Amino acid sequence: MSGTALHPLRLTLMLVGFVLAALTVSAAPARADLRVCNQSSNQVSVALGYRADKGWQSEGWWVAPASKCAVVYQGDLHSRFFYLYVADDISGGAWDGSVFMCTRDESFTIFGVEDCLARGYERTGFFEVDTQNRTDWTLQLTDPANNDTAPADNGDAAPLEGDPNAPADQPPDQGTDGGTDGGDTGGDIGTD
Repeated sequence: MSGTALHPLRLTLMLVGFVLAALTVSAAPARADLRVCNQSSNQVSVALGYRADKGWQSEGWWVAPASKCAVVYQGDLHSRFFYLYVADDISGGAWDGSVFMCTRDESFTIFGVEDCLARGYERTGFFEVDTQNRTDWTLQLTDPANNDTAPADNGDAAPLEGDPNAPADQPPDQGTDGGTDGGDTGGDIGTD
């Protein structure tokens, strides 16, 4: 008799446990990220630039094979504007822009955007991504042959501009030297 009474009790406790576990999982905060989804036909490497607590910072490299995504910034997006440089690992092309930040060939985290060459880094042109102040953003990267514009999420290849309402988000450098390394002078932002 005691075996039959325990069976429904065990079943009830087990169901309560499953419900509590489901509530715990669904109550966990959602992760928000900045993702680059590579819809091009080749593997790409991605470098990211953004305004950190102590000034401008650039990081790289994330690899996104064809038809895959790479999370380049984990967590809630703290800024409206992020900057990307994407290199096609197979054909050698790149999606770039006129906002200059420091990079190097190996994995890197570089603080500051000034004097890249003098500090032993490359000076690389990034393009702007406007996340529209959302906490989560996915950029779909397509082949240039299939899309005549830069891989901006809105298809707009207009000149890069910062948010006039958020001076801390202004891009670090909108050089006009056509991407040549004639020196790191001009619009670089110093450290704050």
